[in-house]
Amino acid sequence: MQARAVTFIAPQEVELREREVPEPHEGQLLVRTLYSGISAGTELLAYRGDIDPQLPLDSSISALADRFTYPFHYGYSCVGRVERSRASIDAGDIVFAFHPHQDRFVVDAGDSVALGSVDPRLGTFFPLVETSLQITLDAGEVLEQPVVVIGLGAVGILTSALLLRAGARILAAEPKPWRREAAAAFGITTVVSDDLERRVMAETGGAGVPLVIEVSGDPAALGSALPLLAHEGTALVASWYGVRPVTLPLGAEFHRRRLTIRSTQVSTIPARLAANWTRDRRRATVARLLKELPLHVLATHVFAFDDPAAAYAALARAEPGLLHAAFAYPASRSLDADCC
Repeated sequence: MQARAVTFIAPQEVELREREVPEPHEGQLLVRTLYSGISAGTELLAYRGDIDPQLPLDSSISALADRFTYPFHYGYSCVGRVERSRASIDAGDIVFAFHPHQDRFVVDAGDSVALGSVDPRLGTFFPLVETSLQITLDAGEVLEQPVVVIGLGAVGILTSALLLRAGARILAAEPKPWRREAAAAFGITTVVSDDLERRVMAETGGAGVPLVIEVSGDPAALGSALPLLAHEGTALVASWYGVRPVTLPLGAEFHRRRLTIRSTQVSTIPARLAANWTRDRRRATVARLLKELPLHVLATHVFAFDDPAAAYAALARAEPGLLHAAFAYPASRSLDADCC
């Protein structure tokens, strides 16, 4: 079998290339793609060439075993219909799968999740909701605590929304007005970035906040976050900056106030949570959240799979109004015809 796959061939250059698809083995699925979500974080770094080419794509996902060395296939958010199954998931089911952008593919059943009645377009948010859930878990106890979130892309909004569910008092900073408007639909209090420090100090009596979550992807943002922290406060870094350098003011105030900088990442469950959280429990929670969160607010753009360059160009130029983009495949049109 042959398939077409988005292929990264050089910085800011992508094209569709033919790729062989093997027959599914025991424990695998053959899936026809309906939609695939485009990451504005790691994937945009890959598009720009801002990732070390020797770095593995993602060693925790079998479909992403290669490296960021051109040419490579990337993406990790496909939703499609199972055409053939050699696993417990039935043919005809709609599934999410961690797989690069490709119109037909074989995937291990363990790297897929049956979506049931979830809208396939909204199913492409699965990894973003999972990432946001892990950030929320890594944030720890936040009930009645003031928390600052810097950056209101899709992950920043979803993280803020889940922290609100956990009882935090959220103040989120973002320069782009359409992102602040989308965040408001989730009940998130927002502020323009230039006014953040004044608002934090006014609302905490100058003490600062115990936790700042940096999810903007901007290398300059982390340094500006440290003055917002209270004594012994923590900056939780969800952004991945790729090969771009980050300069931090780690002088006397950083040491004397005993500040902490800590990373959060979704590929693993941290040791302190392992007694209560497993990958399967986390994914089951995400599947439920896909039905509960107003994800349609974030699903702003759909691009034809036949023209991948247009989608990445829109992301790279930060097209106004764009919060989350996805490819629509020819199979999605037949799905629309069946249901409408």
